Formats: sequence, structure tokens, C-alpha cells
Amino acid sequence: MPFRKACGPQLANSPTVIVMVGLPARGKTYISKKLTRYLNWIGVPTKVFNVGEYRREAVKHYSSYDFFRPDNEEAMKVRRQCALAALRDVKLYLTEEAGQIAVFDATNTTRERRGMILNFAKENGFKVFFIESVCNDPTVVASNVREVKLSSPDYRDCNSADAMEDFMKRINCYQASYQPLDPDDYDRELSLIKVIDVGRRFLVNRVQDHIQSRIVYYLMNIHVQPRTIYLCRHGESEFNLKGKIGGDSGLSNRGKKFARALNKFVEEQNLKDLKVWTSQLKRTIQTAEALQLPYEQWKALNEIDAGVCEEMTYEEIREQHPEEFALRDQDKYYYRYPSGESYQDLVQRLEPVIMELERQENVLVICHQAVMRCLLAYFLDKSADEMPYLKCPLHTVLKLTPVAYGCRVESISLNIEAVNTHRDRPEEGKKGPNPLMRRNSVTPLASPEPTKKPRINSFEEHVAVSSALPGCVPQEVPSQLPGQPLLGKACLRPVCHFLKVFSLLIFPR
Repeated sequence: MPFRKACGPQLANSPTVIVMVGLPARGKTYISKKLTRYLNWIGVPTKVFNVGEYRREAVKHYSSYDFFRPDNEEAMKVRRQCALAALRDVKLYLTEEAGQIAVFDATNTTRERRGMILNFAKENGFKVFFIESVCNDPTVVASNVREVKLSSPDYRDCNSADAMEDFMKRINCYQASYQPLDPDDYDRELSLIKVIDVGRRFLVNRVQDHIQSRIVYYLMNIHVQPRTIYLCRHGESEFNLKGKIGGDSGLSNRGKKFARALNKFVEEQNLKDLKVWTSQLKRTIQTAEALQLPYEQWKALNEIDAGVCEEMTYEEIREQHPEEFALRDQDKYYYRYPSGESYQDLVQRLEPVIMELERQENVLVICHQAVMRCLLAYFLDKSADEMPYLKCPLHTVLKLTPVAYGCRVESISLNIEAVNTHRDRPEEGKKGPNPLMRRNSVTPLASPEPTKKPRINSFEEHVAVSSALPGCVPQEVPSQLPGQPLLGKACLRPVCHFLKVFSLLIFPR
């Protein structure tokens, strides 16, 4: 009988167990690791539990494919115990270690094994989402075996030909009892996606929630074609020379020299159909202009918005906003500039860029320090704590080459001098939490509303006449009514500004 209800009624924030399904050498571990890297990057705590690692821990010395024969009862008991041990760790991670998603990476090719996992999830109140990787192309399978499986610990002391033969026999052991997911009948009540022939086709069934829809969207965008991604910052800018952050200044003389050197470097790479992306800020556009190639501007690639601290040096910030300076050093990833952004905000803004990068082949991204750190953290699987301190020097190109379970990075300096804009993690931040309260989401209502320095003045200039209009809320009118929450200036001023602009549109002078 089909398993009618995966886990019964669920809370919206119930932890999820992602269950991989498929024969060996179908890319399950590749998908598991890549998906986990993405989910952790967007802020969803995720961990992979690879049952093969549990089996290698239990059986120190692998002998041959005989271990995976369905009639090897002793080995079957060991494999089941390894799966149960992995599930115990899944439960611990999701219930006691603040995990939100656990990826159960194993073949899970039988309905009996999947039923065991579903019962485990039901008992613990976890959601379940299945990802089945199906590939019947022998060329792709053989390529996967050569690139990944032959280098596994199972074949450490084995020559390639013998290892290849043994692994293909191991696949045959699973093939005999393989029961694919059946969304049309037996498994119609399950939430799942079937990835067919390395993303050529997909079949999706009963997506339960937002995070599952994001997983589906991500899996439908990735590919395994060979490609190279180049990341670099704009050439040195006039503000870089002055030690100022943000703004929209142009390139310095050395920055222009770097742009010409970058053009020569790109020509030497001799890349087919290279795409060039920039932000909408002047310094990246001027850098791209020297390439004499078409380029695409992304607003999402603009530098982190420093809010009231735009166009200031760090010394000026320390003097004029000492508390903000201390708060940012306390927790650089979550800290949000007043009227600006945090690294956490930047990651959310850059998610469409990551999705498009996964779809593309050869791309050169000319961006900014904080933006480059976020992109690099995704590809190199760096934590939120490490991200804001990744070194991304000016006039250096990072060449990223996706490989089986990660990304190879090569740093290429173009030998043009530039200022060093990197700030190391402060010693106080390394010792432990700061007693100051972090302003993560909003400026406290008791604080006066800061005046943000705009990067682009055209709109403000267009409505400058609005300053002559009377204020929206006279001083004698209280901003808090009995029984109502306090509305600070931070809440009222955007409303005032909107009403001023609206009055100009309706009643032009």
C-alpha cells in the first residue's frame, strides 16, 4: 500500500529531512553538498549525513562489491545499522543543535528503506523531501565513476581498471532491487523532485513549503558543464585613495591602468562567449569599458549600502559614530548600517546573481569588496562569520573552477599597485561577544532619524522643492495615541516624504 501521509500535520517551521534517492554514481553526493552549501549561504542551517561515511567507519577495510550483494545478510545488517546511526545523528542535529535541514545522503533505492525514513520523520515531527537522481546514460555514469568514485577511500590501494570493474558490479547489486519513486501512483502523496539525466528534465510532486520551492528552483538552475567564473573588484577608485567607503567615485590613474591590464588578461584567457557583469556604479563600469566587450549592469551587484556612513573614512566613522563603529566590529555579518545594509542583507540581494551564475558558463564579474566576499563565500563554502573578513584585494582576479565536490580557486595578481582596503577582524571581536546591543534590523526609536548620504542625487534634486512644504506632523500633535504602539521618527518620516512627493505630482506648482 502507498504511504499516504508522510508526517501528518506540520508546523510551518518544522525541520526538514532531505532524502537522496538513486543508484551509485548518479550525482547524489554532488547534489547533497552543493545544495547544503547554498542553503547555509542563504542562512538555513543545513548538514549532510552521508551513510557511506558511517559504513566506512564501521567496516575499516573494504574488500569488494560482495559487501553490497542483496544476499549478503551479514553485510545487510551492518548497512542497516549504519543508516540507523545516521538517522540518530539527524535527530540530534535537528532537535538539539539548531539545525533546520538534514540531508540524508544514501542510495535509499527500496520502498522498505524509504518507509523506514518516513516513519522516523513522522515520529519526530520532521518534514520529508525526496530528491531522486536518475541517469541512464552510460557515458555520464562512467565519467562520474572515474572522476569521483575511483579516488574514494574504498579504492585507495587499487588500480583504476580493477576499481572501475568493482564499482560497476556494485551498481549492478543495487540495480536488481531498485524501486524508483513513483509520483503517479505509489508515492503520489510524497514531496519530491526527480532530476533526470543531469538536469535535462525534472518531475516535481507536492511541494509543501517555501524552502522546498527554493530547493526545487535551485536544482533546476544548476548544471555540470565545465566553466570558469572570474571575480574581481573594480580598479582602484578616487575614494579608495582617500580611504572613503561607498559613494560613486571614478577610477584613479592606477585604477585605469588596471582596467587596461584586465583587458589584456581577458584576451589571453581566450574564452569562448565570455559574459561580463558589472554593478551600476561608475567605478565598475569604467573598468568594464576598457575590455571592449559587451557587459551587463546589475543593480544587485552594487556595493553594500553604508547608509549614514557613505563617503566617510573609518576614522570619521569612529569619531562621529563611535557606537556604530563598535557595533560593526562586534558582529560584522549581522550589523546593519543605519539607513543602510548588512552582509546578511547583501546575501539576500545577491541570491538572483548566484542563480544566474549557476546557469551560465564563462562569466567575469566586476564588482566590489563586500559583494565579492559574499560571492566567494558561496563558492568556497565559507561561514557567515568568515565571510566579512575574506581577503579580496584590488587589482587581483580570482579564477574559480567548479570541481566534483567544491570549487578550485586561483588568485591572479595583475601587478598594478593599489591601496589595501582590507580590515582584519579586531582582536576584541575574537575574544567573545561585546556587551553592546547590536542594532540588527532597525534604528532604535529613541534615536533621531539619521540623514543618509545618497549615491544618486537626481531624484532628490527633482523633488528638492518639496522642502518648502510644511511638515506632516506638527510638533504639538502627539505621535502616540492611547493604547497604540509608539511611532518614532524613523517610522513617520518615510510617510512624510511620500506625501510631499505625491502632492507635487497631483498639484504641480
